This record gives sequence, C-alpha cells and structure tokens, in this order.
Amino acid sequence: MTVFNARKISYFPGCSLATSARESNESLKAFFNQYDIDLIDVPDWNCCGSSSVHSINMELGEYLPSRNLALAPPGRPLLAACPSCYLRLRQSRIAIGEDSRARDQYRAMWGKPFDPNLRIITFFELLADLADAGAFENRGNRLKGLKFAPYYGCMLARPPKMRREKNFFGLMEKVLVSLGAEPVRWAHQARCCGTFLSVSRPDIAAASVQKIMDGAFRSGAECIVTACAMCHLNLEIRSKLPGRTPVLYFSELLSLAEGFGPGRGWFSKHLIDPRPLLRARHLMG
Repeated sequence: MTVFNARKISYFPGCSLATSARESNESLKAFFNQYDIDLIDVPDWNCCGSSSVHSINMELGEYLPSRNLALAPPGRPLLAACPSCYLRLRQSRIAIGEDSRARDQYRAMWGKPFDPNLRIITFFELLADLADAGAFENRGNRLKGLKFAPYYGCMLARPPKMRREKNFFGLMEKVLVSLGAEPVRWAHQARCCGTFLSVSRPDIAAASVQKIMDGAFRSGAECIVTACAMCHLNLEIRSKLPGRTPVLYFSELLSLAEGFGPGRGWFSKHLIDPRPLLRARHLMG
C-alpha cells in the first residue's frame, strides 16, 4: 500500500513550521486537504533536538525524538515536513530498532513498547505517491513560464545507515514542470546554506547564502523553490536584502497551481516579497 492510500496521516510540524515557517505549514495542509488527506498533528509533540541539541547533549538528543515516536498513534504513517526533523526521527527509530537495551529504555521512559512498524515519511514521499497516482496529470499550465531554481539543500543527503533510502532529487522539477513551470540549470541545488553555522559563524553562513542567491540570479531564475524551512529562513535573512530573487516554499507553489493561496496572507510573511513576481505571472491579483 502506498502512502497515498492512507487518508489519515500523523503530522509532526516541528518548531520551524509551527513558528517562523507558518506559511509553509499552512500551505502544505491546505494543499493536501484538496486530496482529502488529513494531516493530524501529533498530540503534545516536542522539539526533535535539531539542529543543536544532539551536538551538545547526546542523551537529551536521544530522548527528544524518541518521545515523539512514542506519541505517534499506531497504524498510520508519521509525516515530518522538515528535512532536519525527518532525519532526527528516522535516526532515532533506527537506533532504537537495532538495540534491545534502547528498546527497554524506551519502554521504561514512555510506558509503552517500541513500535517497529511505525513508518516515518517525508513531504516528498507523499508527494511522489500523488504524482505516481496521476494527481498532476491534465492539471493545465497554471504555472506556465515561471522560471524556478530548485533548491534541495544538503538535508536530502543521508547518513551512512540511511544511504539506501530514496533522496527524491528531481521531484520538484518533475511536479512543477507538469504544471507548466520551467526549471533552470544551476550549480547550487544541493549546496549547504550554512544554517547550522548561522549563530556560531554567521560570516560563513552569509558567504554560502550569497553564492546560492547569486547563482540563482545568474541562471535566470525568477524564484528559488525549497521545501526546507531552515533553508528558506537562512536564504532570506542572510542574503543582501532586499534580495533580487524571492524564495518560495514548494507547498506554496503547489497551492497556487491548485488555484488558492493568494488571499491567505502567506506571501506577506516573506522577507523577499514574491508578490510582484506572482502578479506578473498572473498567479495572484
């Protein structure tokens, strides 16, 4: 059974999508609602420990994601929209599943046995299932002519124990091309934006961001499209504002292609205003 066939999916928004990236959270939920897919927030979820906890306090870095696993109801997939949150939850599940002592500790900590059948998925995995089911066929050219630079960042690169998992590179191009948009060729779609150095070494993060932004501009892209809330924030706050190239969430463009979104206030939250571009492309009034 594909993820697409699961009409109710547990949802872990994570700290970013619940706060600074609310427009990503809201557009993602609104998009999936069009396909009768109900994203149900994990009750009383907590920070997964990314990006700093696991580097500072290993024990706490293990407990935080494992508690979220314990809170996830059995019998349905758990979606983590943030790539960094996904990594923390998946790595926790793998570590507990491979260690009997960790499973005993899990039961003692959270009062329930570890669920080896809990499936943790990404936004991309669910979207890929929709695409394979034909959801984007014959949808018209709502995004016709929009030139975008697909930006995946570094979080789709998997650590060694997850190296056999799908990375979904190319999915944004596949879906958005089917909706009429045009991807540009550029060199930075998987370059790290330096999010993890934003506080400790902002000079390094800013330099990395500027290379990405300059690369997108030189490629002829009208916008950068990403699915990572941390990348989106870093690209906006570290670029030389008022930035030449707006950064849009993948879910925002998908919502626009479905014919809704402009009146929901998402785009006013962007530091680099995408509304002039969207109006020029007749995607909003």
